[in-house]
Amino acid sequence: MGLKALDYESLNENVKKVQYAVRGELYLRASELQKEGKKIIFTNVGNPHALGQKPLSFPRQVVALCQAPFLLDDPNVGMLFPADAIAKAKHYLTMTSGGLGAYSDSRGIPGVRKEVAEFIERRDGYPSDPELIFLTDGASKGVMQILNCIIRGEGDGVLVPVPQYPLYSATISLFGGSLVPYYLEEGANWGLDVNDLHQSVAQARSKGITVRAMVIINPGNPTGQCLSEANLREILRFCFQENLVLLGDEVYQQNIYQDERPFISARKVLMDMGPPLSNEVQLVSFHTVSKGYWGECGQRGGYFEMTNIPPRTVDEIYKISSISLSPNVPAQIFMGLMVNPPKPGDISYDQFVRESKGILESLRRRARIMTDGFNSCRNVVCNFTEGAMYSFPQIRLPRKAIEAAKKAGKVPDVFYCLKLLEATGISTVPGSGFGQKEGVFHLRTTILPAEEDMPAIMASFKKFNDEFMEQYEDYRSYSRM
Repeated sequence: MGLKALDYESLNENVKKVQYAVRGELYLRASELQKEGKKIIFTNVGNPHALGQKPLSFPRQVVALCQAPFLLDDPNVGMLFPADAIAKAKHYLTMTSGGLGAYSDSRGIPGVRKEVAEFIERRDGYPSDPELIFLTDGASKGVMQILNCIIRGEGDGVLVPVPQYPLYSATISLFGGSLVPYYLEEGANWGLDVNDLHQSVAQARSKGITVRAMVIINPGNPTGQCLSEANLREILRFCFQENLVLLGDEVYQQNIYQDERPFISARKVLMDMGPPLSNEVQLVSFHTVSKGYWGECGQRGGYFEMTNIPPRTVDEIYKISSISLSPNVPAQIFMGLMVNPPKPGDISYDQFVRESKGILESLRRRARIMTDGFNSCRNVVCNFTEGAMYSFPQIRLPRKAIEAAKKAGKVPDVFYCLKLLEATGISTVPGSGFGQKEGVFHLRTTILPAEEDMPAIMASFKKFNDEFMEQYEDYRSYSRM
Protein backbone atom coordinates (compact mmCIF):
# COMPACT_ATOMS: atom_id res chain seq x y z
CA MET A 1 0.00 0.00 0.00
CA GLY A 2 1.31 3.47 -0.89
CA LEU A 3 1.60 6.58 1.23
CA LYS A 4 -1.57 7.78 2.92
CA ALA A 5 -2.60 11.45 2.67
CA LEU A 6 -1.60 12.26 6.24
CA ASP A 7 1.66 10.30 6.34
CA TYR A 8 4.50 12.73 7.04
CA GLU A 9 6.16 12.12 3.69
CA SER A 10 3.05 13.20 1.76
CA LEU A 11 2.15 16.31 3.78
CA ASN A 12 1.96 19.76 2.21
CA GLU A 13 5.62 20.84 2.00
CA ASN A 14 4.71 24.35 3.20
CA VAL A 15 3.51 22.88 6.50
CA LYS A 16 6.86 21.16 6.99
CA LYS A 17 8.74 24.39 6.25
CA VAL A 18 6.99 26.26 9.07
CA GLN A 19 9.12 26.98 12.15
CA TYR A 20 7.87 28.67 15.30
CA ALA A 21 10.65 28.97 17.86
CA VAL A 22 8.49 30.45 20.64
CA ARG A 23 6.99 26.96 21.06
CA GLY A 24 9.99 25.10 19.64
CA GLU A 25 12.79 22.89 20.99
CA LEU A 26 13.43 24.96 24.13
CA TYR A 27 9.77 25.04 25.09
CA LEU A 28 9.38 21.29 24.54
CA ARG A 29 12.45 20.55 26.67
CA ALA A 30 11.16 22.90 29.38
CA SER A 31 7.84 21.05 29.38
CA GLU A 32 9.68 17.72 29.78
CA LEU A 33 11.69 19.05 32.72
CA GLN A 34 8.52 20.39 34.32
CA LYS A 35 6.93 16.93 34.11
CA GLU A 36 10.04 15.56 35.82
CA GLY A 37 9.45 17.96 38.73
CA LYS A 38 11.85 20.80 37.91
CA LYS A 39 10.57 24.32 38.55
CA ILE A 40 10.41 26.11 35.21
CA ILE A 41 10.10 29.87 34.70
CA PHE A 42 8.43 30.18 31.30
CA THR A 43 9.74 33.47 29.94
CA ASN A 44 9.56 32.19 26.36
CA VAL A 45 6.19 33.72 25.51
CA GLY A 46 4.42 36.97 26.37
CA ASN A 47 1.77 35.34 28.55
CA PRO A 48 1.27 37.74 31.49
CA HIS A 49 -1.34 35.86 33.52
CA ALA A 50 0.69 32.63 33.41
CA LEU A 51 3.48 34.54 35.18
CA GLY A 52 1.25 35.91 37.90
CA GLN A 53 -0.29 39.11 36.48
CA LYS A 54 -3.76 39.52 37.97
CA PRO A 55 -6.66 40.14 35.58
CA LEU A 56 -8.30 43.55 35.68
CA SER A 57 -11.46 43.36 37.80
CA PHE A 58 -13.95 45.36 35.73
CA PRO A 59 -13.75 43.49 32.40
CA ARG A 60 -13.89 40.12 34.17
CA GLN A 61 -16.99 41.25 36.10
CA VAL A 62 -18.74 42.38 32.91
CA VAL A 63 -17.89 39.23 30.95
CA ALA A 64 -18.89 37.02 33.92
CA LEU A 65 -22.34 38.62 33.85
CA CYS A 66 -22.54 38.24 30.07
CA GLN A 67 -21.58 34.57 30.37
CA ALA A 68 -24.19 33.97 33.09
CA PRO A 69 -26.98 36.47 32.28
CA PHE A 70 -29.34 34.81 34.75
CA LEU A 71 -27.28 36.55 37.44
CA LEU A 72 -28.67 39.85 36.19
CA ASP A 73 -32.14 38.69 37.29
CA ASP A 74 -30.93 37.87 40.81
CA PRO A 75 -32.17 40.51 43.28
CA ASN A 76 -28.80 40.33 45.07
CA VAL A 77 -26.67 40.95 41.94
CA GLY A 78 -25.92 44.50 43.12
CA MET A 79 -24.26 43.10 46.25
CA LEU A 80 -21.74 41.14 44.16
CA PHE A 81 -21.18 43.39 41.14
CA PRO A 82 -20.80 47.17 40.82
CA ALA A 83 -23.64 48.99 39.10
CA ASP A 84 -21.50 50.10 36.13
CA ALA A 85 -20.45 46.48 35.46
CA ILE A 86 -24.10 45.42 35.52
CA ALA A 87 -25.02 48.24 33.12
CA LYS A 88 -22.14 47.36 30.78
CA ALA A 89 -23.12 43.67 30.72
CA LYS A 90 -26.68 44.62 29.74
CA HIS A 91 -25.25 46.99 27.12
CA TYR A 92 -23.25 44.21 25.44
CA LEU A 93 -25.96 41.57 25.72
CA THR A 94 -28.34 43.83 23.79
CA MET A 95 -25.77 43.92 20.98
CA THR A 96 -25.76 40.12 20.57
CA SER A 97 -28.30 38.01 18.73
CA GLY A 98 -28.72 35.52 21.57
CA GLY A 99 -26.01 36.08 24.14
CA LEU A 100 -22.39 34.92 24.09
CA GLY A 101 -23.34 31.48 22.87
CA ALA A 102 -24.62 32.75 19.51
CA TYR A 103 -22.55 33.45 16.39
CA SER A 104 -21.96 37.10 15.61
CA ASP A 105 -21.48 38.73 12.21
CA SER A 106 -18.30 37.33 10.63
CA ARG A 107 -16.65 40.73 11.01
CA GLY A 108 -17.64 40.91 14.66
CA ILE A 109 -20.52 42.52 16.58
CA PRO A 110 -21.39 45.84 14.86
CA GLY A 111 -21.71 47.71 18.17
CA VAL A 112 -18.26 46.60 19.31
CA ARG A 113 -16.74 47.54 15.93
CA LYS A 114 -18.30 50.99 16.41
CA GLU A 115 -16.63 51.25 19.82
CA VAL A 116 -13.28 50.28 18.26
CA ALA A 117 -13.76 52.97 15.60
CA GLU A 118 -14.48 55.57 18.30
CA PHE A 119 -11.34 54.50 20.19
CA ILE A 120 -9.23 54.90 17.04
CA GLU A 121 -10.73 58.35 16.40
CA ARG A 122 -9.94 59.45 19.99
CA ARG A 123 -6.39 58.08 19.69
CA ASP A 124 -5.54 59.46 16.24
CA GLY A 125 -7.79 62.47 15.80
CA TYR A 126 -9.27 61.17 12.54
CA PRO A 127 -12.59 59.38 11.91
CA SER A 128 -12.57 55.60 11.56
CA ASP A 129 -15.16 53.50 9.70
CA PRO A 130 -16.54 50.47 11.61
CA GLU A 131 -17.19 48.77 8.27
CA LEU A 132 -13.40 48.63 7.75
CA ILE A 133 -12.76 47.05 11.16
CA PHE A 134 -12.83 43.27 11.55
CA LEU A 135 -12.73 41.60 14.98
CA THR A 136 -10.55 38.49 15.09
CA ASP A 137 -9.45 35.65 17.37
CA GLY A 138 -6.36 37.51 18.56
CA ALA A 139 -4.25 39.73 16.31
CA SER A 140 -2.46 36.64 14.93
CA LYS A 141 -5.56 35.42 13.09
CA GLY A 142 -5.94 38.83 11.49
CA VAL A 143 -2.30 38.86 10.37
CA MET A 144 -2.72 35.39 8.84
CA GLN A 145 -5.92 36.43 7.09
CA ILE A 146 -4.33 39.49 5.48
CA LEU A 147 -1.11 37.69 4.48
CA ASN A 148 -3.25 34.97 2.90
CA CYS A 149 -4.84 37.64 0.71
CA ILE A 150 -1.49 39.21 -0.24
CA ILE A 151 0.61 36.10 -1.00
CA ARG A 152 -0.18 34.50 -4.36
CA GLY A 153 2.87 32.24 -4.56
CA GLU A 154 6.61 31.98 -3.90
CA GLY A 155 7.26 34.90 -6.25
CA ASP A 156 5.53 37.26 -3.78
CA GLY A 157 7.68 38.75 -1.03
CA VAL A 158 6.91 40.44 2.29
CA LEU A 159 9.43 42.77 3.94
CA VAL A 160 9.80 41.71 7.57
CA PRO A 161 12.06 43.25 10.25
CA VAL A 162 14.89 41.04 11.50
CA PRO A 163 14.85 40.18 14.35
CA GLN A 164 11.13 39.44 13.85
CA TYR A 165 8.28 37.76 15.66
CA PRO A 166 8.12 34.29 14.02
CA LEU A 167 4.37 34.58 13.36
CA TYR A 168 5.47 36.34 10.17
CA SER A 169 8.12 33.91 8.95
CA ALA A 170 5.89 30.94 9.82
CA THR A 171 2.81 32.35 8.08
CA ILE A 172 4.72 33.42 4.98
CA SER A 173 6.16 29.88 4.75
CA LEU A 174 2.74 28.32 5.28
CA PHE A 175 1.19 30.35 2.46
CA GLY A 176 4.13 29.67 0.13
CA GLY A 177 5.49 33.22 -0.08
CA SER A 178 8.99 34.64 0.33
CA LEU A 179 10.23 36.50 3.41
CA VAL A 180 12.35 39.53 2.46
CA PRO A 181 14.38 40.55 5.53
CA TYR A 182 15.34 44.08 6.49
CA TYR A 183 17.77 44.25 9.39
CA LEU A 184 17.29 46.47 12.42
CA GLU A 185 20.51 48.05 13.70
CA GLU A 186 21.30 46.88 17.22
CA GLY A 187 24.01 49.50 17.71
CA ALA A 188 21.42 52.22 17.01
CA ASN A 189 18.95 50.82 19.58
CA TRP A 190 17.37 48.56 16.95
CA GLY A 191 16.76 51.51 14.66
CA LEU A 192 15.62 51.26 11.05
CA ASP A 193 17.57 52.72 8.10
CA VAL A 194 15.41 53.34 5.01
CA ASN A 195 18.47 52.81 2.81
CA ASP A 196 18.49 49.20 4.03
CA LEU A 197 14.85 48.88 2.92
CA HIS A 198 15.73 49.99 -0.61
CA GLN A 199 18.63 47.52 -0.63
CA SER A 200 16.40 44.65 0.57
CA VAL A 201 13.82 45.35 -2.16
CA ALA A 202 16.51 45.58 -4.85
CA GLN A 203 18.04 42.26 -3.76
CA ALA A 204 14.62 40.58 -3.74
CA ARG A 205 13.79 41.89 -7.21
CA SER A 206 17.13 40.64 -8.54
CA LYS A 207 15.92 37.16 -7.52
CA GLY A 208 12.62 37.60 -9.34
CA ILE A 209 10.58 38.31 -6.20
CA THR A 210 7.74 40.85 -6.32
CA VAL A 211 7.72 42.67 -2.97
CA ARG A 212 4.07 43.38 -2.12
CA ALA A 213 3.97 44.28 1.56
CA MET A 214 6.00 45.52 4.51
CA VAL A 215 5.59 44.60 8.18
CA ILE A 216 6.43 46.90 11.09
CA ILE A 217 6.18 45.82 14.73
CA ASN A 218 5.81 48.89 16.92
CA PRO A 219 6.77 48.66 19.75
CA GLY A 220 9.15 45.94 18.62
CA ASN A 221 9.01 42.23 19.33
CA PRO A 222 11.55 40.88 20.25
CA THR A 223 13.62 44.07 20.24
CA GLY A 224 11.47 46.41 22.37
CA GLN A 225 12.18 49.62 20.45
CA CYS A 226 9.59 52.33 19.75
CA LEU A 227 9.46 53.88 16.29
CA SER A 228 9.68 57.66 16.17
CA GLU A 229 7.26 59.78 14.17
CA ALA A 230 10.11 60.64 11.77
CA ASN A 231 10.81 56.93 11.27
CA LEU A 232 7.15 56.22 10.54
CA ARG A 233 7.06 59.05 7.99
CA GLU A 234 10.06 57.55 6.20
CA ILE A 235 8.43 54.12 6.19
CA LEU A 236 5.14 55.44 4.81
CA ARG A 237 6.95 57.44 2.12
CA PHE A 238 8.90 54.30 1.21
CA CYS A 239 5.68 52.24 0.95
CA PHE A 240 4.17 54.96 -1.26
CA GLN A 241 7.21 54.98 -3.56
CA GLU A 242 7.39 51.18 -3.77
CA ASN A 243 3.60 50.62 -3.90
CA LEU A 244 3.58 48.35 -0.82
CA VAL A 245 0.79 47.65 1.65
CA LEU A 246 1.97 48.37 5.19
CA LEU A 247 1.02 45.92 7.95
CA GLY A 248 1.23 47.73 11.29
CA ASP A 249 1.56 45.28 14.19
CA GLU A 250 0.73 47.64 17.07
CA VAL A 251 -0.32 45.13 19.71
CA TYR A 252 2.09 46.56 22.34
CA GLN A 253 0.90 50.15 22.05
CA GLN A 254 0.03 50.30 25.77
CA ASN A 255 3.44 48.89 26.77
CA ILE A 256 5.69 51.97 26.80
CA TYR A 257 8.46 52.29 29.42
CA GLN A 258 10.07 55.62 28.54
CA ASP A 259 8.81 59.14 27.85
CA GLU A 260 10.99 60.19 24.91
CA ARG A 261 9.14 58.17 22.25
CA PRO A 262 5.45 57.69 23.10
CA PHE A 263 3.46 55.34 20.88
CA ILE A 264 2.10 56.94 17.72
CA SER A 265 0.09 54.88 15.27
CA ALA A 266 1.08 54.46 11.64
CA ARG A 267 -2.47 55.51 10.72
CA LYS A 268 -2.19 58.85 12.54
CA VAL A 269 1.13 59.64 10.88
CA LEU A 270 -0.30 58.67 7.48
CA MET A 271 -3.33 60.94 7.94
CA ASP A 272 -1.09 63.77 9.20
CA MET A 273 1.00 63.53 6.01
CA GLY A 274 -2.02 64.40 3.87
CA PRO A 275 -2.57 63.67 0.15
CA PRO A 276 -1.44 61.95 -1.91
CA LEU A 277 -0.08 59.53 0.70
CA SER A 278 -3.08 59.69 3.06
CA ASN A 279 -5.45 58.47 0.36
CA GLU A 280 -3.06 56.18 -1.52
CA VAL A 281 -0.97 54.12 0.93
CA GLN A 282 -2.70 50.86 1.83
CA LEU A 283 -2.44 50.18 5.56
CA VAL A 284 -3.74 47.39 7.79
CA SER A 285 -3.31 47.94 11.55
CA PHE A 286 -3.59 45.24 14.23
CA HIS A 287 -4.37 45.34 17.96
CA THR A 288 -5.26 42.81 20.67
CA VAL A 289 -6.48 42.28 24.25
CA SER A 290 -3.53 39.93 24.85
CA LYS A 291 -0.93 42.58 25.64
CA GLY A 292 -0.80 45.95 27.38
CA TYR A 293 -1.96 45.92 30.99
CA TRP A 294 -4.80 43.57 29.98
CA GLY A 295 -2.69 40.51 29.20
CA GLU A 296 -5.79 38.48 28.31
CA CYS A 297 -3.92 36.10 25.98
CA GLY A 298 -6.25 33.15 26.50
CA GLN A 299 -9.35 35.15 25.54
CA ARG A 300 -8.10 35.48 21.91
CA GLY A 301 -9.49 38.92 21.12
CA GLY A 302 -8.13 41.21 18.41
CA TYR A 303 -9.00 43.47 15.50
CA PHE A 304 -7.60 44.85 12.30
CA GLU A 305 -8.49 48.15 10.66
CA MET A 306 -8.07 48.75 6.92
CA THR A 307 -7.11 52.10 5.42
CA ASN A 308 -7.28 52.80 1.66
CA ILE A 309 -8.32 49.22 0.87
CA PRO A 310 -10.73 49.02 -2.14
CA PRO A 311 -14.35 47.97 -1.41
CA ARG A 312 -14.15 44.85 -3.60
CA THR A 313 -11.08 43.69 -1.64
CA VAL A 314 -12.89 44.32 1.65
CA ASP A 315 -15.74 42.14 0.34
CA GLU A 316 -13.27 39.34 -0.45
CA ILE A 317 -11.78 39.56 3.05
CA TYR A 318 -15.31 39.44 4.49
CA LYS A 319 -15.98 36.32 2.41
CA ILE A 320 -12.87 34.61 3.84
CA SER A 321 -13.89 35.64 7.38
CA SER A 322 -17.29 34.08 6.76
CA ILE A 323 -15.73 30.63 6.34
CA SER A 324 -15.14 30.63 10.12
CA LEU A 325 -18.66 32.03 10.67
CA SER A 326 -17.81 34.18 13.70
CA PRO A 327 -14.91 35.38 15.83
CA ASN A 328 -14.93 34.32 19.49
CA VAL A 329 -17.84 36.30 20.99
CA PRO A 330 -16.66 36.63 24.64
CA ALA A 331 -13.35 37.99 23.29
CA GLN A 332 -15.26 40.59 21.29
CA ILE A 333 -16.75 41.82 24.57
CA PHE A 334 -13.23 42.03 26.05
CA MET A 335 -12.21 44.10 23.02
CA GLY A 336 -15.16 46.43 23.53
CA LEU A 337 -14.19 46.87 27.16
CA MET A 338 -10.54 47.53 26.26
CA VAL A 339 -11.41 50.32 23.85
CA ASN A 340 -14.25 51.67 26.02
CA PRO A 341 -13.10 51.27 29.66
CA PRO A 342 -14.57 52.91 32.76
CA LYS A 343 -14.63 56.72 32.59
CA PRO A 344 -14.04 59.34 35.30
CA GLY A 345 -17.07 59.37 37.57
CA ASP A 346 -17.92 55.69 37.00
CA ILE A 347 -18.04 53.55 40.13
CA SER A 348 -15.26 51.26 38.89
CA TYR A 349 -13.04 53.99 37.44
CA ASP A 350 -10.68 54.47 40.39
CA GLN A 351 -10.09 50.74 40.83
CA PHE A 352 -9.54 50.28 37.08
CA VAL A 353 -6.97 53.09 36.97
CA ARG A 354 -5.24 51.81 40.11
CA GLU A 355 -4.95 48.28 38.71
CA SER A 356 -3.87 49.24 35.18
CA LYS A 357 -1.42 51.91 36.34
CA GLY A 358 0.07 49.51 38.88
CA ILE A 359 0.74 46.90 36.18
CA LEU A 360 2.37 49.38 33.78
CA GLU A 361 4.53 51.00 36.47
CA SER A 362 5.72 47.58 37.62
CA LEU A 363 6.52 46.56 34.03
CA ARG A 364 8.57 49.74 33.62
CA ARG A 365 10.58 48.88 36.75
CA ARG A 366 11.00 45.27 35.60
CA ALA A 367 12.28 46.44 32.20
CA ARG A 368 15.01 48.40 34.00
CA ILE A 369 15.87 45.57 36.43
CA MET A 370 16.25 43.13 33.54
CA THR A 371 18.28 45.44 31.30
CA ASP A 372 20.64 46.36 34.14
CA GLY A 373 20.88 42.70 35.14
CA PHE A 374 21.89 41.56 31.67
CA ASN A 375 24.40 44.38 31.28
CA SER A 376 26.06 43.34 34.56
CA CYS A 377 26.83 39.90 33.09
CA ARG A 378 30.04 38.81 31.43
CA ASN A 379 29.91 39.04 27.61
CA VAL A 380 26.25 40.15 27.59
CA VAL A 381 25.06 43.45 26.05
CA CYS A 382 21.42 44.57 26.18
CA ASN A 383 19.56 47.63 24.87
CA PHE A 384 16.91 49.07 27.18
CA THR A 385 13.39 47.74 26.60
CA GLU A 386 11.58 50.92 25.49
CA GLY A 387 8.30 49.10 24.94
CA ALA A 388 6.57 45.71 24.46
CA MET A 389 7.30 42.85 26.91
CA TYR A 390 10.77 41.53 26.09
CA SER A 391 14.50 41.86 26.55
CA PHE A 392 16.72 40.74 23.69
CA PRO A 393 20.30 40.65 25.00
CA GLN A 394 23.23 39.84 22.77
CA ILE A 395 25.32 36.94 24.12
CA ARG A 396 28.98 37.15 23.07
CA LEU A 397 29.75 33.46 22.85
CA PRO A 398 33.42 32.43 23.01
CA ARG A 399 34.75 30.41 20.08
CA LYS A 400 35.06 27.29 22.27
CA ALA A 401 31.35 27.50 23.10
CA ILE A 402 30.48 27.79 19.39
CA GLU A 403 32.66 24.76 18.65
CA ALA A 404 31.03 22.80 21.50
CA ALA A 405 27.59 23.67 20.09
CA LYS A 406 28.57 22.41 16.65
CA LYS A 407 29.85 19.15 18.14
CA ALA A 408 26.51 18.75 19.91
CA GLY A 409 24.67 19.41 16.63
CA LYS A 410 23.09 22.61 17.96
CA VAL A 411 22.92 26.19 16.78
CA PRO A 412 25.17 28.11 19.24
CA ASP A 413 22.43 30.19 20.87
CA VAL A 414 20.18 27.12 21.17
CA PHE A 415 23.09 25.34 22.89
CA TYR A 416 23.46 28.27 25.34
CA CYS A 417 19.71 28.52 26.05
CA LEU A 418 19.42 24.76 26.65
CA LYS A 419 22.30 24.92 29.14
CA LEU A 420 20.60 27.90 30.81
CA LEU A 421 17.32 25.98 31.02
CA GLU A 422 18.93 22.86 32.51
CA ALA A 423 20.90 24.87 35.09
CA THR A 424 18.32 27.44 36.19
CA GLY A 425 14.86 26.43 34.92
CA ILE A 426 14.65 29.71 32.95
CA SER A 427 12.95 28.96 29.61
CA THR A 428 13.90 31.50 26.93
CA VAL A 429 13.87 31.62 23.13
CA PRO A 430 17.18 31.62 21.20
CA GLY A 431 17.73 34.63 18.97
CA SER A 432 18.05 32.38 15.92
CA GLY A 433 14.28 31.81 16.20
CA PHE A 434 13.73 35.50 15.36
CA GLY A 435 16.54 35.99 12.86
CA GLN A 436 19.81 37.80 13.51
CA LYS A 437 22.98 38.78 11.69
CA GLU A 438 25.44 36.00 10.88
CA GLY A 439 27.78 35.23 13.79
CA VAL A 440 25.74 37.25 16.31
CA PHE A 441 23.75 35.51 19.05
CA HIS A 442 20.87 36.57 21.29
CA LEU A 443 18.08 35.25 23.45
CA ARG A 444 14.64 36.63 24.08
CA THR A 445 13.04 36.66 27.50
CA THR A 446 9.87 38.35 28.67
CA ILE A 447 9.99 40.98 31.39
CA LEU A 448 6.85 39.41 32.88
CA PRO A 449 8.04 37.39 35.91
CA ALA A 450 6.71 38.88 39.16
CA GLU A 451 8.63 41.97 40.23
CA GLU A 452 9.53 40.44 43.59
CA ASP A 453 11.01 37.40 41.81
CA MET A 454 13.03 39.41 39.30
CA PRO A 455 16.21 39.99 41.39
CA ALA A 456 16.52 36.26 42.14
CA ILE A 457 15.91 35.34 38.49
CA MET A 458 18.56 37.78 37.29
CA ALA A 459 21.01 36.57 39.96
CA SER A 460 20.42 33.00 38.80
CA PHE A 461 21.01 34.03 35.18
CA LYS A 462 24.19 35.92 36.07
CA LYS A 463 25.59 32.97 38.02
CA PHE A 464 24.92 30.58 35.13
CA ASN A 465 26.19 32.96 32.45
CA ASP A 466 29.42 33.88 34.20
CA GLU A 467 30.21 30.22 34.94
CA PHE A 468 29.42 29.32 31.32
CA MET A 469 31.74 32.04 30.04
CA GLU A 470 34.48 30.93 32.42
CA GLN A 471 34.13 27.35 31.19
CA TYR A 472 34.37 28.26 27.49
CA GLU A 473 36.48 31.41 27.64
CA ASP A 474 39.43 31.42 25.27
CA TYR A 475 40.19 35.18 25.52
CA ARG A 476 40.75 35.36 21.78
CA SER A 477 37.54 35.25 19.87
CA TYR A 478 33.93 36.18 20.51
CA SER A 479 30.76 36.35 18.52
CA ARG A 480 29.77 39.95 18.09
CA MET A 481 28.73 42.50 15.49
